Amino acid sequence: MSDDRYLTVTALTRYMKRKLETDKHLKDIWLRAEISNFKHHSRGHMYMTLKDDGARIQSVMFASQNKGMKFVPENGMTVLIRGEIGLYEPQGQYQLYIQHMEPDGVGALYQAYEQLKEKLEREGLFSAAHKKPLPEYPEHIGVITSPTGAAVRDILTTIKRRYPIVKVTVLPVSVQGDRSAPSLVQALSYAEEHDFDVLIIGRGGGSIEELWSFNEEIVARAIHRVSIPIISAVGHETDFTISDFVADVRAATPTGAAELAVPAREELLHRLVQLSNRMHYVVRQGYSQEANRLSKLRGSYAFRYPEQLLRQKEIELDKLSDRLSRAGTTAVSARQQQFTTLVNRLSLVHPGKQAQSYDQQLTALQARLKQAMEKRHQSEQQKFLHQINKLSLLNPLETMKRGYSISYKQDTLLKSVDQVTKGDDVQIHLEDGTIDCIVKEVKEDTNG
Repeated sequence: MSDDRYLTVTALTRYMKRKLETDKHLKDIWLRAEISNFKHHSRGHMYMTLKDDGARIQSVMFASQNKGMKFVPENGMTVLIRGEIGLYEPQGQYQLYIQHMEPDGVGALYQAYEQLKEKLEREGLFSAAHKKPLPEYPEHIGVITSPTGAAVRDILTTIKRRYPIVKVTVLPVSVQGDRSAPSLVQALSYAEEHDFDVLIIGRGGGSIEELWSFNEEIVARAIHRVSIPIISAVGHETDFTISDFVADVRAATPTGAAELAVPAREELLHRLVQLSNRMHYVVRQGYSQEANRLSKLRGSYAFRYPEQLLRQKEIELDKLSDRLSRAGTTAVSARQQQFTTLVNRLSLVHPGKQAQSYDQQLTALQARLKQAMEKRHQSEQQKFLHQINKLSLLNPLETMKRGYSISYKQDTLLKSVDQVTKGDDVQIHLEDGTIDCIVKEVKEDTNG
């Protein structure tokens, strides 16, 4: 039987969900809490647990809500939250849907600034090894800033006053608002593809919100990629942006950037005057030294007595000619002696003489070999005869010539009377033949 008093889990969960969603006090929740178990999903959603000393609640901030956040939440960070309570039906669990979040005690922009600064510094974007030197005498300067602000007027006025011969091109950009960062990146890309010797990028001072475009990561990385030296001039002396750290040189103000980009005309004129004075001094000194040398040459012996000097040189030439001749004769003689010595040494190693010497050596060796072989043959022949004689003494045939015989019984040598019995066939071998016998009687030697 069914009983209408019993609910399903789904029905109960949906009832609780409607209750939570219709409670006006749970539609706009403001919380201060600590983040734990933070996870940033690949689809952009942020999942976390919000907690304090007494409780915790599961929370989610969808990608559409966190897209404009200026900082990245981290575990252990205390934040200020605004959101609403809802219930996740599949698990029957209530949770907080976050609509807005910012760090507690520190502004979101300042938090984002510190996080990006730390990140880029770890990657080496601020390293001095990447800083490019500014050209001493630039020919073409690019100015990336707002075309209507006070900064561009200060830069152009300063450059015209200090170094009017340089070419200046203003690359107009938006320096504030949502479109300013992409505008700055586009101008940097354009400058990289054109002929600039140095770039000035910046704007006048303002709040951190107004200067924020120069703290964007895409702008910092675009500055790092550009191969042209860059001067960053953002804000006033006390304002530092991420762009200031990445740029090759940081100027406190736009006017200061212009002064760093070009030399001063007055300084150049002063240097030209100094160089001109030094050049005239060097020329005068050189002229004076050469005049003294000429005066000495005019007063020298060669100019006063040229004929005597010529005679002296003629005599020296004759002496040198004789020395050269003697040296040539001596050298030829030494070379001839060396040649004779080499010919004699060569004759000693001539192939014909070597062959004759080897032939004589071969003949002598053949004679020695023949003599040694004959001597060895005689020695071996004597040894052979000696062995033959020894074998002859042991040869049974020789013994049989003296009247002895050998007896066999069925090819077995008889050595004892015990080997035969009466009636056995026995063969007696003599020197000149064999006698077949039948044993009639066997007698043992009783004397033995």
